[in-house]
Amino acid sequence: MSDIKKVVLAYSGGLDTSIILKWLQTTYDCEVVTFTADLGQGEELEPARQKAEMLGIKEIYIDDLREEFVADYVFPMFRANALYEGEYLLGTSIARPLISKRQIEIAKETGADAVCHGATGKGNDQVRFELGYYALNPDIKVISPWREWDLHSREALIDYAEQHQIPIPKDKRGEAPFSQDANLLHISCEGKALEDPWEEAGEYVYSRSVAPEVAPDTPTYIEIEFEKGDPIAIDGIHMSPATLLTRLNELGGANGIGRLDMVENRFVGMKSRGIYETPGGTVLLAAHRGIEQITLDRGAGHLKDELMPRYAEILYNGFWFSPEREMLQALIDKSQENVCGTVRLKLYKGVASVVGRKSPKSLYSQEHVTFEEDDVYDQHDAEGFIKLNALRLKLLKRQR
Repeated sequence: MSDIKKVVLAYSGGLDTSIILKWLQTTYDCEVVTFTADLGQGEELEPARQKAEMLGIKEIYIDDLREEFVADYVFPMFRANALYEGEYLLGTSIARPLISKRQIEIAKETGADAVCHGATGKGNDQVRFELGYYALNPDIKVISPWREWDLHSREALIDYAEQHQIPIPKDKRGEAPFSQDANLLHISCEGKALEDPWEEAGEYVYSRSVAPEVAPDTPTYIEIEFEKGDPIAIDGIHMSPATLLTRLNELGGANGIGRLDMVENRFVGMKSRGIYETPGGTVLLAAHRGIEQITLDRGAGHLKDELMPRYAEILYNGFWFSPEREMLQALIDKSQENVCGTVRLKLYKGVASVVGRKSPKSLYSQEHVTFEEDDVYDQHDAEGFIKLNALRLKLLKRQR
């Protein structure tokens, strides 16, 4: 690693990555390229450029990746209805492959021989970033400061920043109440004040949704249109992927939808407690399952549900670029060919309920399910169907 000449740093402009930037310069005596991804985290990114310039960086990348993020990562994941451990909508997990991909691209563009991330040695993100790096460039060198340096406390980081004249945001001088990760799909909070899983998270933790208790007393009704499993319009207005998810965030958040308090199993082996807000994603998941109810064959739908936990675990663990994810994605995308139509939802005090669905590809036959007289279904046929299915049960009982 001593011969590294240039490194691409995933750079937010915050205290940790600013310290990492300076640490790279002093430890490796190398040129640093900063890369800041706009994934819809809702923060002003120009200060990151200014801070990088102040630290002497000549090559600065600030890329708006919102549309690519939603179209090529979030939507494919939602076609699978992916939930990790039955609850988590994978908001952090799904962002890491795109950041990794763009870092490797920038490394090629700039002639860098290494990449660097700011993930700690305890979490999942170090795995996700680095699996992405190596999948896209097996020869790339990876620097993980948290596994190398001796700055293992907030006080040590602040002391280092003061020694090297790195500006410290006022709210970072004290002990941070928790850490956050944000993008257009979600915002997550963990650590510090949230580490005790018995203590309820305070309202101050939430920033993308109102509390369900104070959400409007009148429900909000919306309609989402789908084409090949992806949402394309809200209330008849066609939107780009990022614009559509932004609008769902607004609608869901205003109705207290999308909050999750979860203790999950990290890939590295420990359990962690996270507070997640995914208002738009929660609405979208309900809507997508609603349109699949009338357009997806039973066998295909049940197979998808069986495979979903495996797909979600693959994403959670950082294997987006793996052959098994690509294989599953091909199966999932095949299932979505006729998943089109419109879903009507009722958003009310923390809940997104499907209350209507229609599709030109609907498999729902009112003629078959009616309680009134019909000419398409002979109820006598059910007798033989039941007897054949009961045959093994009869034989088993007699044998016992």
